[in-house]
Amino acid sequence: MDIVTEPSVYLVGRTQIDQAAVRQFLDDENADWVTDGERGTELLSELAGRVCYMSFGEKQGRRSNEEYLQNIISMEHGSVLEHVVWNFVVTGVSRSFSHELIRHRAGWAYSQLSQRYVDEADARFVEPPVIASDPELHALWLDSVRQSHEAYRKLSEGLAQRIEREHPEWKRRDKRKKAREAARSVLPNATETKIFVSANARALRHFIEYRGAADAEPEIRRVAFAILQIMQREAPSLFGDYRVLELNGASSTHTEHRKV
Repeated sequence: MDIVTEPSVYLVGRTQIDQAAVRQFLDDENADWVTDGERGTELLSELAGRVCYMSFGEKQGRRSNEEYLQNIISMEHGSVLEHVVWNFVVTGVSRSFSHELIRHRAGWAYSQLSQRYVDEADARFVEPPVIASDPELHALWLDSVRQSHEAYRKLSEGLAQRIEREHPEWKRRDKRKKAREAARSVLPNATETKIFVSANARALRHFIEYRGAADAEPEIRRVAFAILQIMQREAPSLFGDYRVLELNGASSTHTEHRKV
């Protein structure tokens, strides 16, 4: 049985800036914008903020992209962070994790592995480190997961045979779906899932702040740390204010600019 103890997070996409369209907008408004930003996502956040006050050219003031966005964050003008979106694939996480993750709604979008269509006969399972570190508890967990997985296999096979006898006219795809959707009822929350996630900068900051806290559920906290590491490389002007601190023996994300 394949056991997973650490999640994997892949950054697979991001919002891009259309330089030609921005130039046309500036020309039409007889405006000029000077910035040292190089990342499209950070440039778009700055552009969104400047449009609010048409602070271009002589009215521009701050010229550094980092300085501008740090001021936006410190002033808690988080709305301009909602315009830029990143796309992730998250694997090595449990169904328990995904139940927690999808509680984040505003600014998020999800596409998750379907247990109705995907055969879980070769599924992987996510073991909490607190169980894995104890031999006796690990053995108990492993036995429980194995029993559930074996029951899934037998149910899936038995249901497939029954459906074939009773509904031979159904399409092959529908037969498999009907068998798997019923058999999955015995699979544990520890079953690994894969999920495609899209979120804007403001939603990601909220996630990192709350799910990276010391009292957050351990699995989702590990994902929050992984996303923070990615975003501090990807958009340091938007996420550079976060630090990971040790509080009461546990790691926790921290920023002076909360709820932005």
